[in-house]
Amino acid sequence: MSTLATIPLSSLPLAVGWTVHVWWLRGCLNTARRDPLTGLCTRDGFTRRATALLKDPRAVVMLADVDHFKQINDTFGHAAGDALLKATADRLAHHVGSSGVAGRLGGDEFAAVVIDDHGTAGDLLAALHGVLARPVDGQDPAVRTTVSLGWVRAVDFPDDGLSGLLRRADEAMYTAKQGRAGLRRAGLGWLFATVTGRRAGRFSARNDAPAVGVAA
Repeated sequence: MSTLATIPLSSLPLAVGWTVHVWWLRGCLNTARRDPLTGLCTRDGFTRRATALLKDPRAVVMLADVDHFKQINDTFGHAAGDALLKATADRLAHHVGSSGVAGRLGGDEFAAVVIDDHGTAGDLLAALHGVLARPVDGQDPAVRTTVSLGWVRAVDFPDDGLSGLLRRADEAMYTAKQGRAGLRRAGLGWLFATVTGRRAGRFSARNDAPAVGVAA
């Protein structure tokens, strides 16, 4: 066999080994961007996908927080709390679908970005709010709670990036939770909750900018 023929053959194991290594690294990276309990994107994975989706003017940003989660953990144990989080994540991911992204930002807090093709985000999120309140399959029926949702249309705040939109959704969610409304959309009015110092430091919150409008 000629020398020229042996050179490519000798480099073949190295090329195969490098390809396998690259795939392994990609697998590790994908795993790191998935929450081990719920399977949703972690904050890093969510941020990457959500930022890309926000290039679409139909994008809607949503933030969800499980109500009374600590009480569930304290009363029924952490296994029950984990089951509730997993069920919430599964239901959220189902409603978001493959065209959007859902993530667990930490604890009992979830976020999503969806593309609102038909301008019906309010109706769809109202339906989701009802689904998230259902008992967890296979668990004690008492292991249930509601989820407070805040959402915002990206087109309403064209100067805001993901951080700003999450902040607005967060403020809307908090207003919904305080008023037991369950669901609230960020709009164009001033938000008293932030003026009084609501969760300083979360999502680049400022005391001079957030806004919340009417529900639905």
